[in-house]
Amino acid sequence: MDDVIILGAGIVGIATGIHLLRRGQTVILVDKNEPGHETSFGNAGIIQREGVRPHAFPRDLQTLLQVGLHLSTAARYEPLALPKLAPPLLRYWWESSPEHYRKVVQSYAPLIGRSIVTHSDLIEAAGPEAEKLISRYGWHLAFRSPDKLEKEVGKAQGDHDQFGIGFEVLDWPALKAVEPNLIGGLAGAIHWTDPWTVKDPGALVAEYFKLFLKLGGRFRRGVAKGLSEEAGGWTASVEGQTIRARQAVIALGPWAPDVLEPLGYRLPLFVKRGYHMHYGSGEGVVLNHLLLDPEVGYAMAPMARGIRITTGAEFAERDAAPTPVQLAKAEKAARELFPLGQRLDPQPWKGARPCTPDMMPIISKAPKHEGLFVGIGHAHHGFTLGPATGELLAQMMTGEATAIDVNPFRMGRFMGA
Repeated sequence: MDDVIILGAGIVGIATGIHLLRRGQTVILVDKNEPGHETSFGNAGIIQREGVRPHAFPRDLQTLLQVGLHLSTAARYEPLALPKLAPPLLRYWWESSPEHYRKVVQSYAPLIGRSIVTHSDLIEAAGPEAEKLISRYGWHLAFRSPDKLEKEVGKAQGDHDQFGIGFEVLDWPALKAVEPNLIGGLAGAIHWTDPWTVKDPGALVAEYFKLFLKLGGRFRRGVAKGLSEEAGGWTASVEGQTIRARQAVIALGPWAPDVLEPLGYRLPLFVKRGYHMHYGSGEGVVLNHLLLDPEVGYAMAPMARGIRITTGAEFAERDAAPTPVQLAKAEKAARELFPLGQRLDPQPWKGARPCTPDMMPIISKAPKHEGLFVGIGHAHHGFTLGPATGELLAQMMTGEATAIDVNPFRMGRFMGA
């Protein structure tokens, strides 16, 4: 019998495995796909240290009308999904009220504060190939209108004063000096100086997985079925073979309900789907750093495979057919700012961000069972928070004091506990 079964080989599952192996545990990691090939692969590649404020539900009438009328690039919804999505989205709206949101930020900021620390630890341990993927410049939050830039600068100053987040303000000439191939149309940008960016997120997760194997971890590819508690531990069937361990971790992202609900945990989870596409550029045309265009709602990032455009949030059923409407709108807007080349991918990549209504992940022991732990619900910050979540889960599972207070992330908050 192993010490731990981990279901889910994304960045959360792999990082949890690494931290457990370092503590002398034997670990078997299970996933239906190769490690890091789902949401860990398809993000904008930011280790988002500045992201102390999770994405709140819009509460101003103008934004709500734009989303409701399908005019927004940042967010859209599938009407047929609304009956199922309505209850968690209503709670999401409620938790986004100013009073509630202030409390969320206070709880969330210490977790984000572990992001660079824990990624740095794994990057150093993984070695030079991981280090080659990292840029420590930060990224640009760019604005088309001066008034919105000025408003966001005020918020950035508040985050600097309260949480120590580093930034500088770039007017258009300063931004153009850093990004000479931008065409125009921008008032300037906030340069967030604390975050790191990654030119191939999937490759970084692959390097972390190599570290997991080097430390003695084992991987079993297949769908884990029938996870259940038995005397002294947990058991599951993977491709007809039974695996057993004293403890189990569910790190399945948007697929977690498939395992949790049979165990009696019905949580108000939902997904925000997203898309990306890679583009070429002309000879000598370079985008040096990630740029986010918040007034439209997309990110444009230099990646190993080309310039990656990532979209905002699509509220839809997890497994519904792709509807990459936002990508077409984002591409059109991006071409106003930068001379993108042709599409390089045969079709858009689609992924699903696992979300909770209060915008905070679940990093917790399961309250109804012994030896069962959960790391899910990271929304837009899964890539950022994977190593921090793994650290906290491993500390909880081995009886150590946790690096930060984990009470705000307990599963029981959705179960009246």
